[in-house]
Amino acid sequence: DSLLQEIAGLMRRMATDLEFFNVGTTVSCRTCLDKEIEGEVLAFDSTTRMLIIKSEPTSGRTSQNNVHMLNLGFVADIQVRRECKDKPAEPTSLNIGRLNARAREQIDKKKKLVMALKAGVSPEGQRLFTAINKTIDEVHWSGEEIVVMKTVRICAPYTPECVKGDTAATNHVRKIVEKHLKDREERAA
Repeated sequence: DSLLQEIAGLMRRMATDLEFFNVGTTVSCRTCLDKEIEGEVLAFDSTTRMLIIKSEPTSGRTSQNNVHMLNLGFVADIQVRRECKDKPAEPTSLNIGRLNARAREQIDKKKKLVMALKAGVSPEGQRLFTAINKTIDEVHWSGEEIVVMKTVRICAPYTPECVKGDTAATNHVRKIVEKHLKDREERAA
């Protein structure tokens, strides 16, 4: 009996080793959570058994699609609805300069957060820094003070009263601080 189970397991593994889905093929999957997903294959990696499919948008916007990354180890059933034999279109070229700029920007943001951790800034100061940095890029740390647009400084305990500097910029930053504190209070309630 255990030998039959072992043979059945081996046959299942052999069958899955032969799985291959061409780009453009339409498939229907039922996940182990009993969710039905149908769409067009964008990519398939047989080594990791990862299948990426594009389906109709749930947002209703025709200019968008849902993209699902499925680990076939967690897919209970998969059916090919329409096989695509055509060679997939060449992927559009990537704007490498723009991607590098985005990567540098994200690295800079992470470095700013690391600077705050090294300076021993309170978690509230770090949260405020992140909130300001979402709308204003020109933010950095000077010790435990947040410096915004080179002219505004916010010191601990990081309240609206702690915002000092150039009048117009200070008023704008103070509003951001007030909104941040209000949002935090609402979430806590």
